Amino acid sequence: MDIAQAKRRENIAEYILYLWQIEDLLRAVQFSPEAVYTQLIAPRNIPEEQRHIFLLWYMDIANLLRQEGKEEKGHLDHTLHLINDMNDLHLQLMKLPVGERYRQTFAKLEPELPRLRSVLGRNTNDIELCFRALYAAMLYRLKGEGNKSAVSDTLEYISPVIAQLADMYGKVERGEIDLFKEEKTEGE
Repeated sequence: MDIAQAKRRENIAEYILYLWQIEDLLRAVQFSPEAVYTQLIAPRNIPEEQRHIFLLWYMDIANLLRQEGKEEKGHLDHTLHLINDMNDLHLQLMKLPVGERYRQTFAKLEPELPRLRSVLGRNTNDIELCFRALYAAMLYRLKGEGNKSAVSDTLEYISPVIAQLADMYGKVERGEIDLFKEEKTEGE
């Protein structure tokens, strides 16, 4: 809960990947409140009086997964909506002057997208495809298979794109960037 809140404020991409990891952890403990408590809450240095709040947060996510019929696989609609918002920003950055640097970074990834689609077997927008590839690479690393070239290629091409997009998303959300205004150059 505390980690998710911090990630949501600081980096939307890390927040989404973190929630996906929580979904899988909840599935691994079969949504058992006892297992959630003993495996996800008790080992952390959380004050006793706050542990029940953390348990309720985890169980809220478990209930959402059940309500959405995603007990075995799939991701919460909440994160998929955020990814769609990021994809909308991606599409704007591909056209607007403020996205020039982003377009240069994305151009390095673009030739890899058909290969990613064939590996992941997904017919989805480019940004969701990138998130699914990043999450798969993260799981490979956790399993100790992170040295494979497909994993390192994925991270090399996708990470810079998602990092820039997440940064822009945060700046737009905080009102630090107006997509439709020309960027001021230094000295103006």
